[in-house]
Amino acid sequence: MAGPIEAADEDFVALGRGLLRALGASAQRRVLAALAAGLCVVVGGGAWMQIRLNAWTKAFYDSLAERNLDAFFHQLFLYLFIAGTLLALNVAQKRLNLTMKMVLREGLTRDLIAQWLAPGRAFRIGAAGAIGVNPDQRVHEDANHLADLSTELGVGLLQSALLLACFIGVLWRLSENVVLSFRGQHFSIPGYMVWAALIYAGAASFLSWRAARKLVPLTAERYARESDLRFALVHASDHGEGIAVHRGEAEERGKLNARFDRLLAVLRRLIGVTTRLTWVTAGSGWIMLAAPTLVASPAYFAGDLSFGGLLMAVGAFEQVNQSLRWFVDNSSAIADWRATLLRVGGFRRALEDLDRFGGPCRIDRAVAPDNVLRLDDLAVASPAGRIRLDAAHVEIAPGQHTLIVGAPGAGKTSLFRALAGLWIWGEGRIGLPADDRMMFMPKRAYLPDGRLRDVLAYPGAADALDPALFAQALARMGLSHLAGRLDETARWDQELSEAEQQGLAFARLLLHRPLWVVVDSAIDSLSAAGRKALLDLFGAELSGSTLVYIAGPQGGDPFFGRVLHLAPQETCPAVSLSSQQLPR
Repeated sequence: MAGPIEAADEDFVALGRGLLRALGASAQRRVLAALAAGLCVVVGGGAWMQIRLNAWTKAFYDSLAERNLDAFFHQLFLYLFIAGTLLALNVAQKRLNLTMKMVLREGLTRDLIAQWLAPGRAFRIGAAGAIGVNPDQRVHEDANHLADLSTELGVGLLQSALLLACFIGVLWRLSENVVLSFRGQHFSIPGYMVWAALIYAGAASFLSWRAARKLVPLTAERYARESDLRFALVHASDHGEGIAVHRGEAEERGKLNARFDRLLAVLRRLIGVTTRLTWVTAGSGWIMLAAPTLVASPAYFAGDLSFGGLLMAVGAFEQVNQSLRWFVDNSSAIADWRATLLRVGGFRRALEDLDRFGGPCRIDRAVAPDNVLRLDDLAVASPAGRIRLDAAHVEIAPGQHTLIVGAPGAGKTSLFRALAGLWIWGEGRIGLPADDRMMFMPKRAYLPDGRLRDVLAYPGAADALDPALFAQALARMGLSHLAGRLDETARWDQELSEAEQQGLAFARLLLHRPLWVVVDSAIDSLSAAGRKALLDLFGAELSGSTLVYIAGPQGGDPFFGRVLHLAPQETCPAVSLSSQQLPR
């Protein structure tokens, strides 16, 4: 059964409209509109020149049949003009196609990044089940693929529609007065070649739909399995040292092979469906080699068409049939496009739904008008159960040092996330200070890629800070050995120990000088010297800052003037974000 926030087939139109609205509100909307108009002009010009080329066919081959040398050379010069114009239009169409793909991808990708990295969403979607797995692939690969397919299919459909409208009239005129004979009986079917083309293309389209109807779900499942395998491979690559130390290669190999086997099972089913579809597409293609001539031959043998007229009718029949066969020829691409749109649109809608979901228990957040941190009847619905503080009403004034103690697994991190606005499930009210100089520090320090100087200044700009402050902050946290590497770029989360990473995070704290600091167990990972240096900061440089520290029972320290305790409750059920019924 699909997850509650996974896009279903019946949501296809709604998801498509959502993506169109997003593109309509994007900065690229005017460029996209101009490109679309340019493509319409170029494709329309190409369709008109195809009509001229089709008419040229009759005149050229009639000149050959009549052995008219002057007319022959005249038609050759005319062909050079038509071919040159078509070449220029084809080149222009190719350039517009490529530009449209790039701009469409830009609009989709920028929108998805903005939706994904809206406050709190990246965390929540990561815990939301299958829809939040590998968001990088949805933003990068799926958005790119959707832009490519949308452009190719859109332009192809426009071209086929124009050619159909143009050549169906040509085909009708060539066969409207043809008298057919069968067993001595003479009868006329106005535009009979048009009806023959419709019947032929309709039969091929129906058979193609029957063969390809399972391609959409199978393609979507394939992308999901590809994503799972890619994630597992990246995970194994990132933890190669740990796997080798524990001699876990066989275990990891088994996991990777199991995921690969699931992918292969989907690929085998796709091969079967694609093979059946190929029977239809290739078979109709072979029949098409003779079908136009067979359909036009009665008019030719009856004398209603010259040899050039026959070839003109064959060309018109092929154009009409090719336009009508657009679905047949693009069945696989349409299935791929539909599955990709469901993935991208479903991901985007899930991100929006995260903000609209209320649920049976939701914490109320507001700005405290008196610039204090106030918790009123706060209960957090964590995966471990419902937790609350041992005091129903808590007020933490500026400058206070407060310790919140909880046993292992008691939901300390859920409380931290609730204070930071990441976890919204529970009851009660959180009142936050109005001052924006507030920093939240998770138990695992986040160190972005880049220069060490930029890591310390994150999320601000290094240029906005006094260069001398960086070395001073490192020295204050016992990290003077890193002062010479401030302008070095590296993967700091891999090069430094956990204690050094936390030391950098607290050196960042010293640079930003926030008035309010909420910490989740991060101090515990520091060395004794690092812990002492940090607490000294709050007695000196950060003496005016408020510190709320959430820690285990070992986190007690006379430094903290107030101690609160987390206590489990049973009123509100435990919550797992992946189980929430987000609005559809």
